[in-house]
Amino acid sequence: MRLGWKCRPHGSLVQPWRPLATRGGHWHLLPMDLQLRGKKALVTGSTAGIGLAIAVDLAQEGVEVFLNGRTRERVDAAIDRVRTEVRGARVDGIAADLTSARGADAITARLPETDILVNSVGIFKSVPFEQIDDASWNHLFETNVMSGVRLSRHYFPLMLKRGWGRVLFISSESALQIPPEMIHYGVTKTAELALARGLAELTVGTGVTVNAVLPGPTRSEGVGGFVEGLARQQGKDATQVEKEFFRHMRPTSLLQRFAEPAEVAHLVTFLASPLASATNGAAVRVDGGVVRAIV
Repeated sequence: MRLGWKCRPHGSLVQPWRPLATRGGHWHLLPMDLQLRGKKALVTGSTAGIGLAIAVDLAQEGVEVFLNGRTRERVDAAIDRVRTEVRGARVDGIAADLTSARGADAITARLPETDILVNSVGIFKSVPFEQIDDASWNHLFETNVMSGVRLSRHYFPLMLKRGWGRVLFISSESALQIPPEMIHYGVTKTAELALARGLAELTVGTGVTVNAVLPGPTRSEGVGGFVEGLARQQGKDATQVEKEFFRHMRPTSLLQRFAEPAEVAHLVTFLASPLASATNGAAVRVDGGVVRAIV
């Protein structure tokens, strides 16, 4: 059956719709059911950007969503945002810093089990390779990789025992095309792909799937601040800086703009659903065509 999409301006997708014919031959639209109602999800790094957009999307599908951020203030603000976006949303939050094992322990103590784990927390910084010291390497690995390792080590065996679950890693196109201006970030994103595939190998014959999602340049909180900062430094309009970024830094982009976080979130929500049961061990790109590959 053909699917339609309701859209916001700038092409960001809001909700999948399924066309159905009435007896009189007229077409009307009903929302597609992703069969997620009643599920529980933990989305790390979800107080802004892609993580928050994923939380909103899951809440729209009837998922009970647990947000995560480093401070109580940020978490509470994100909870309010989800409730504003989604009437009747079932949403809670856990303040925990996932740069250490202590943060992961705090989350699992508060939320012993979950149906869906979205490892979205991640940090990046543009630094010349020779200036990246051991502390910086360790900090990125602890945040971007070990946070997912620790949480998956807790939740993944429980999913296998129940026979259903979803583990998703929000990686990046930088995992495939290591950015020379932040090599340590690219290496952590590649590590996430290996981790996701390795875990997927342990799901044989179960209803559990593990996948990685590879966004391209996305208008997250950090990226937005980066572009605005460059615009101020160069005395240019932010729109002009964005165009120049894609012209010089990401010329292979077919989108030629930053993706909106919601555009990434829709793919994540689908992969979290029972409808994506045959997608397992995959690295799924939502990169705007930046990666020049046919597979």
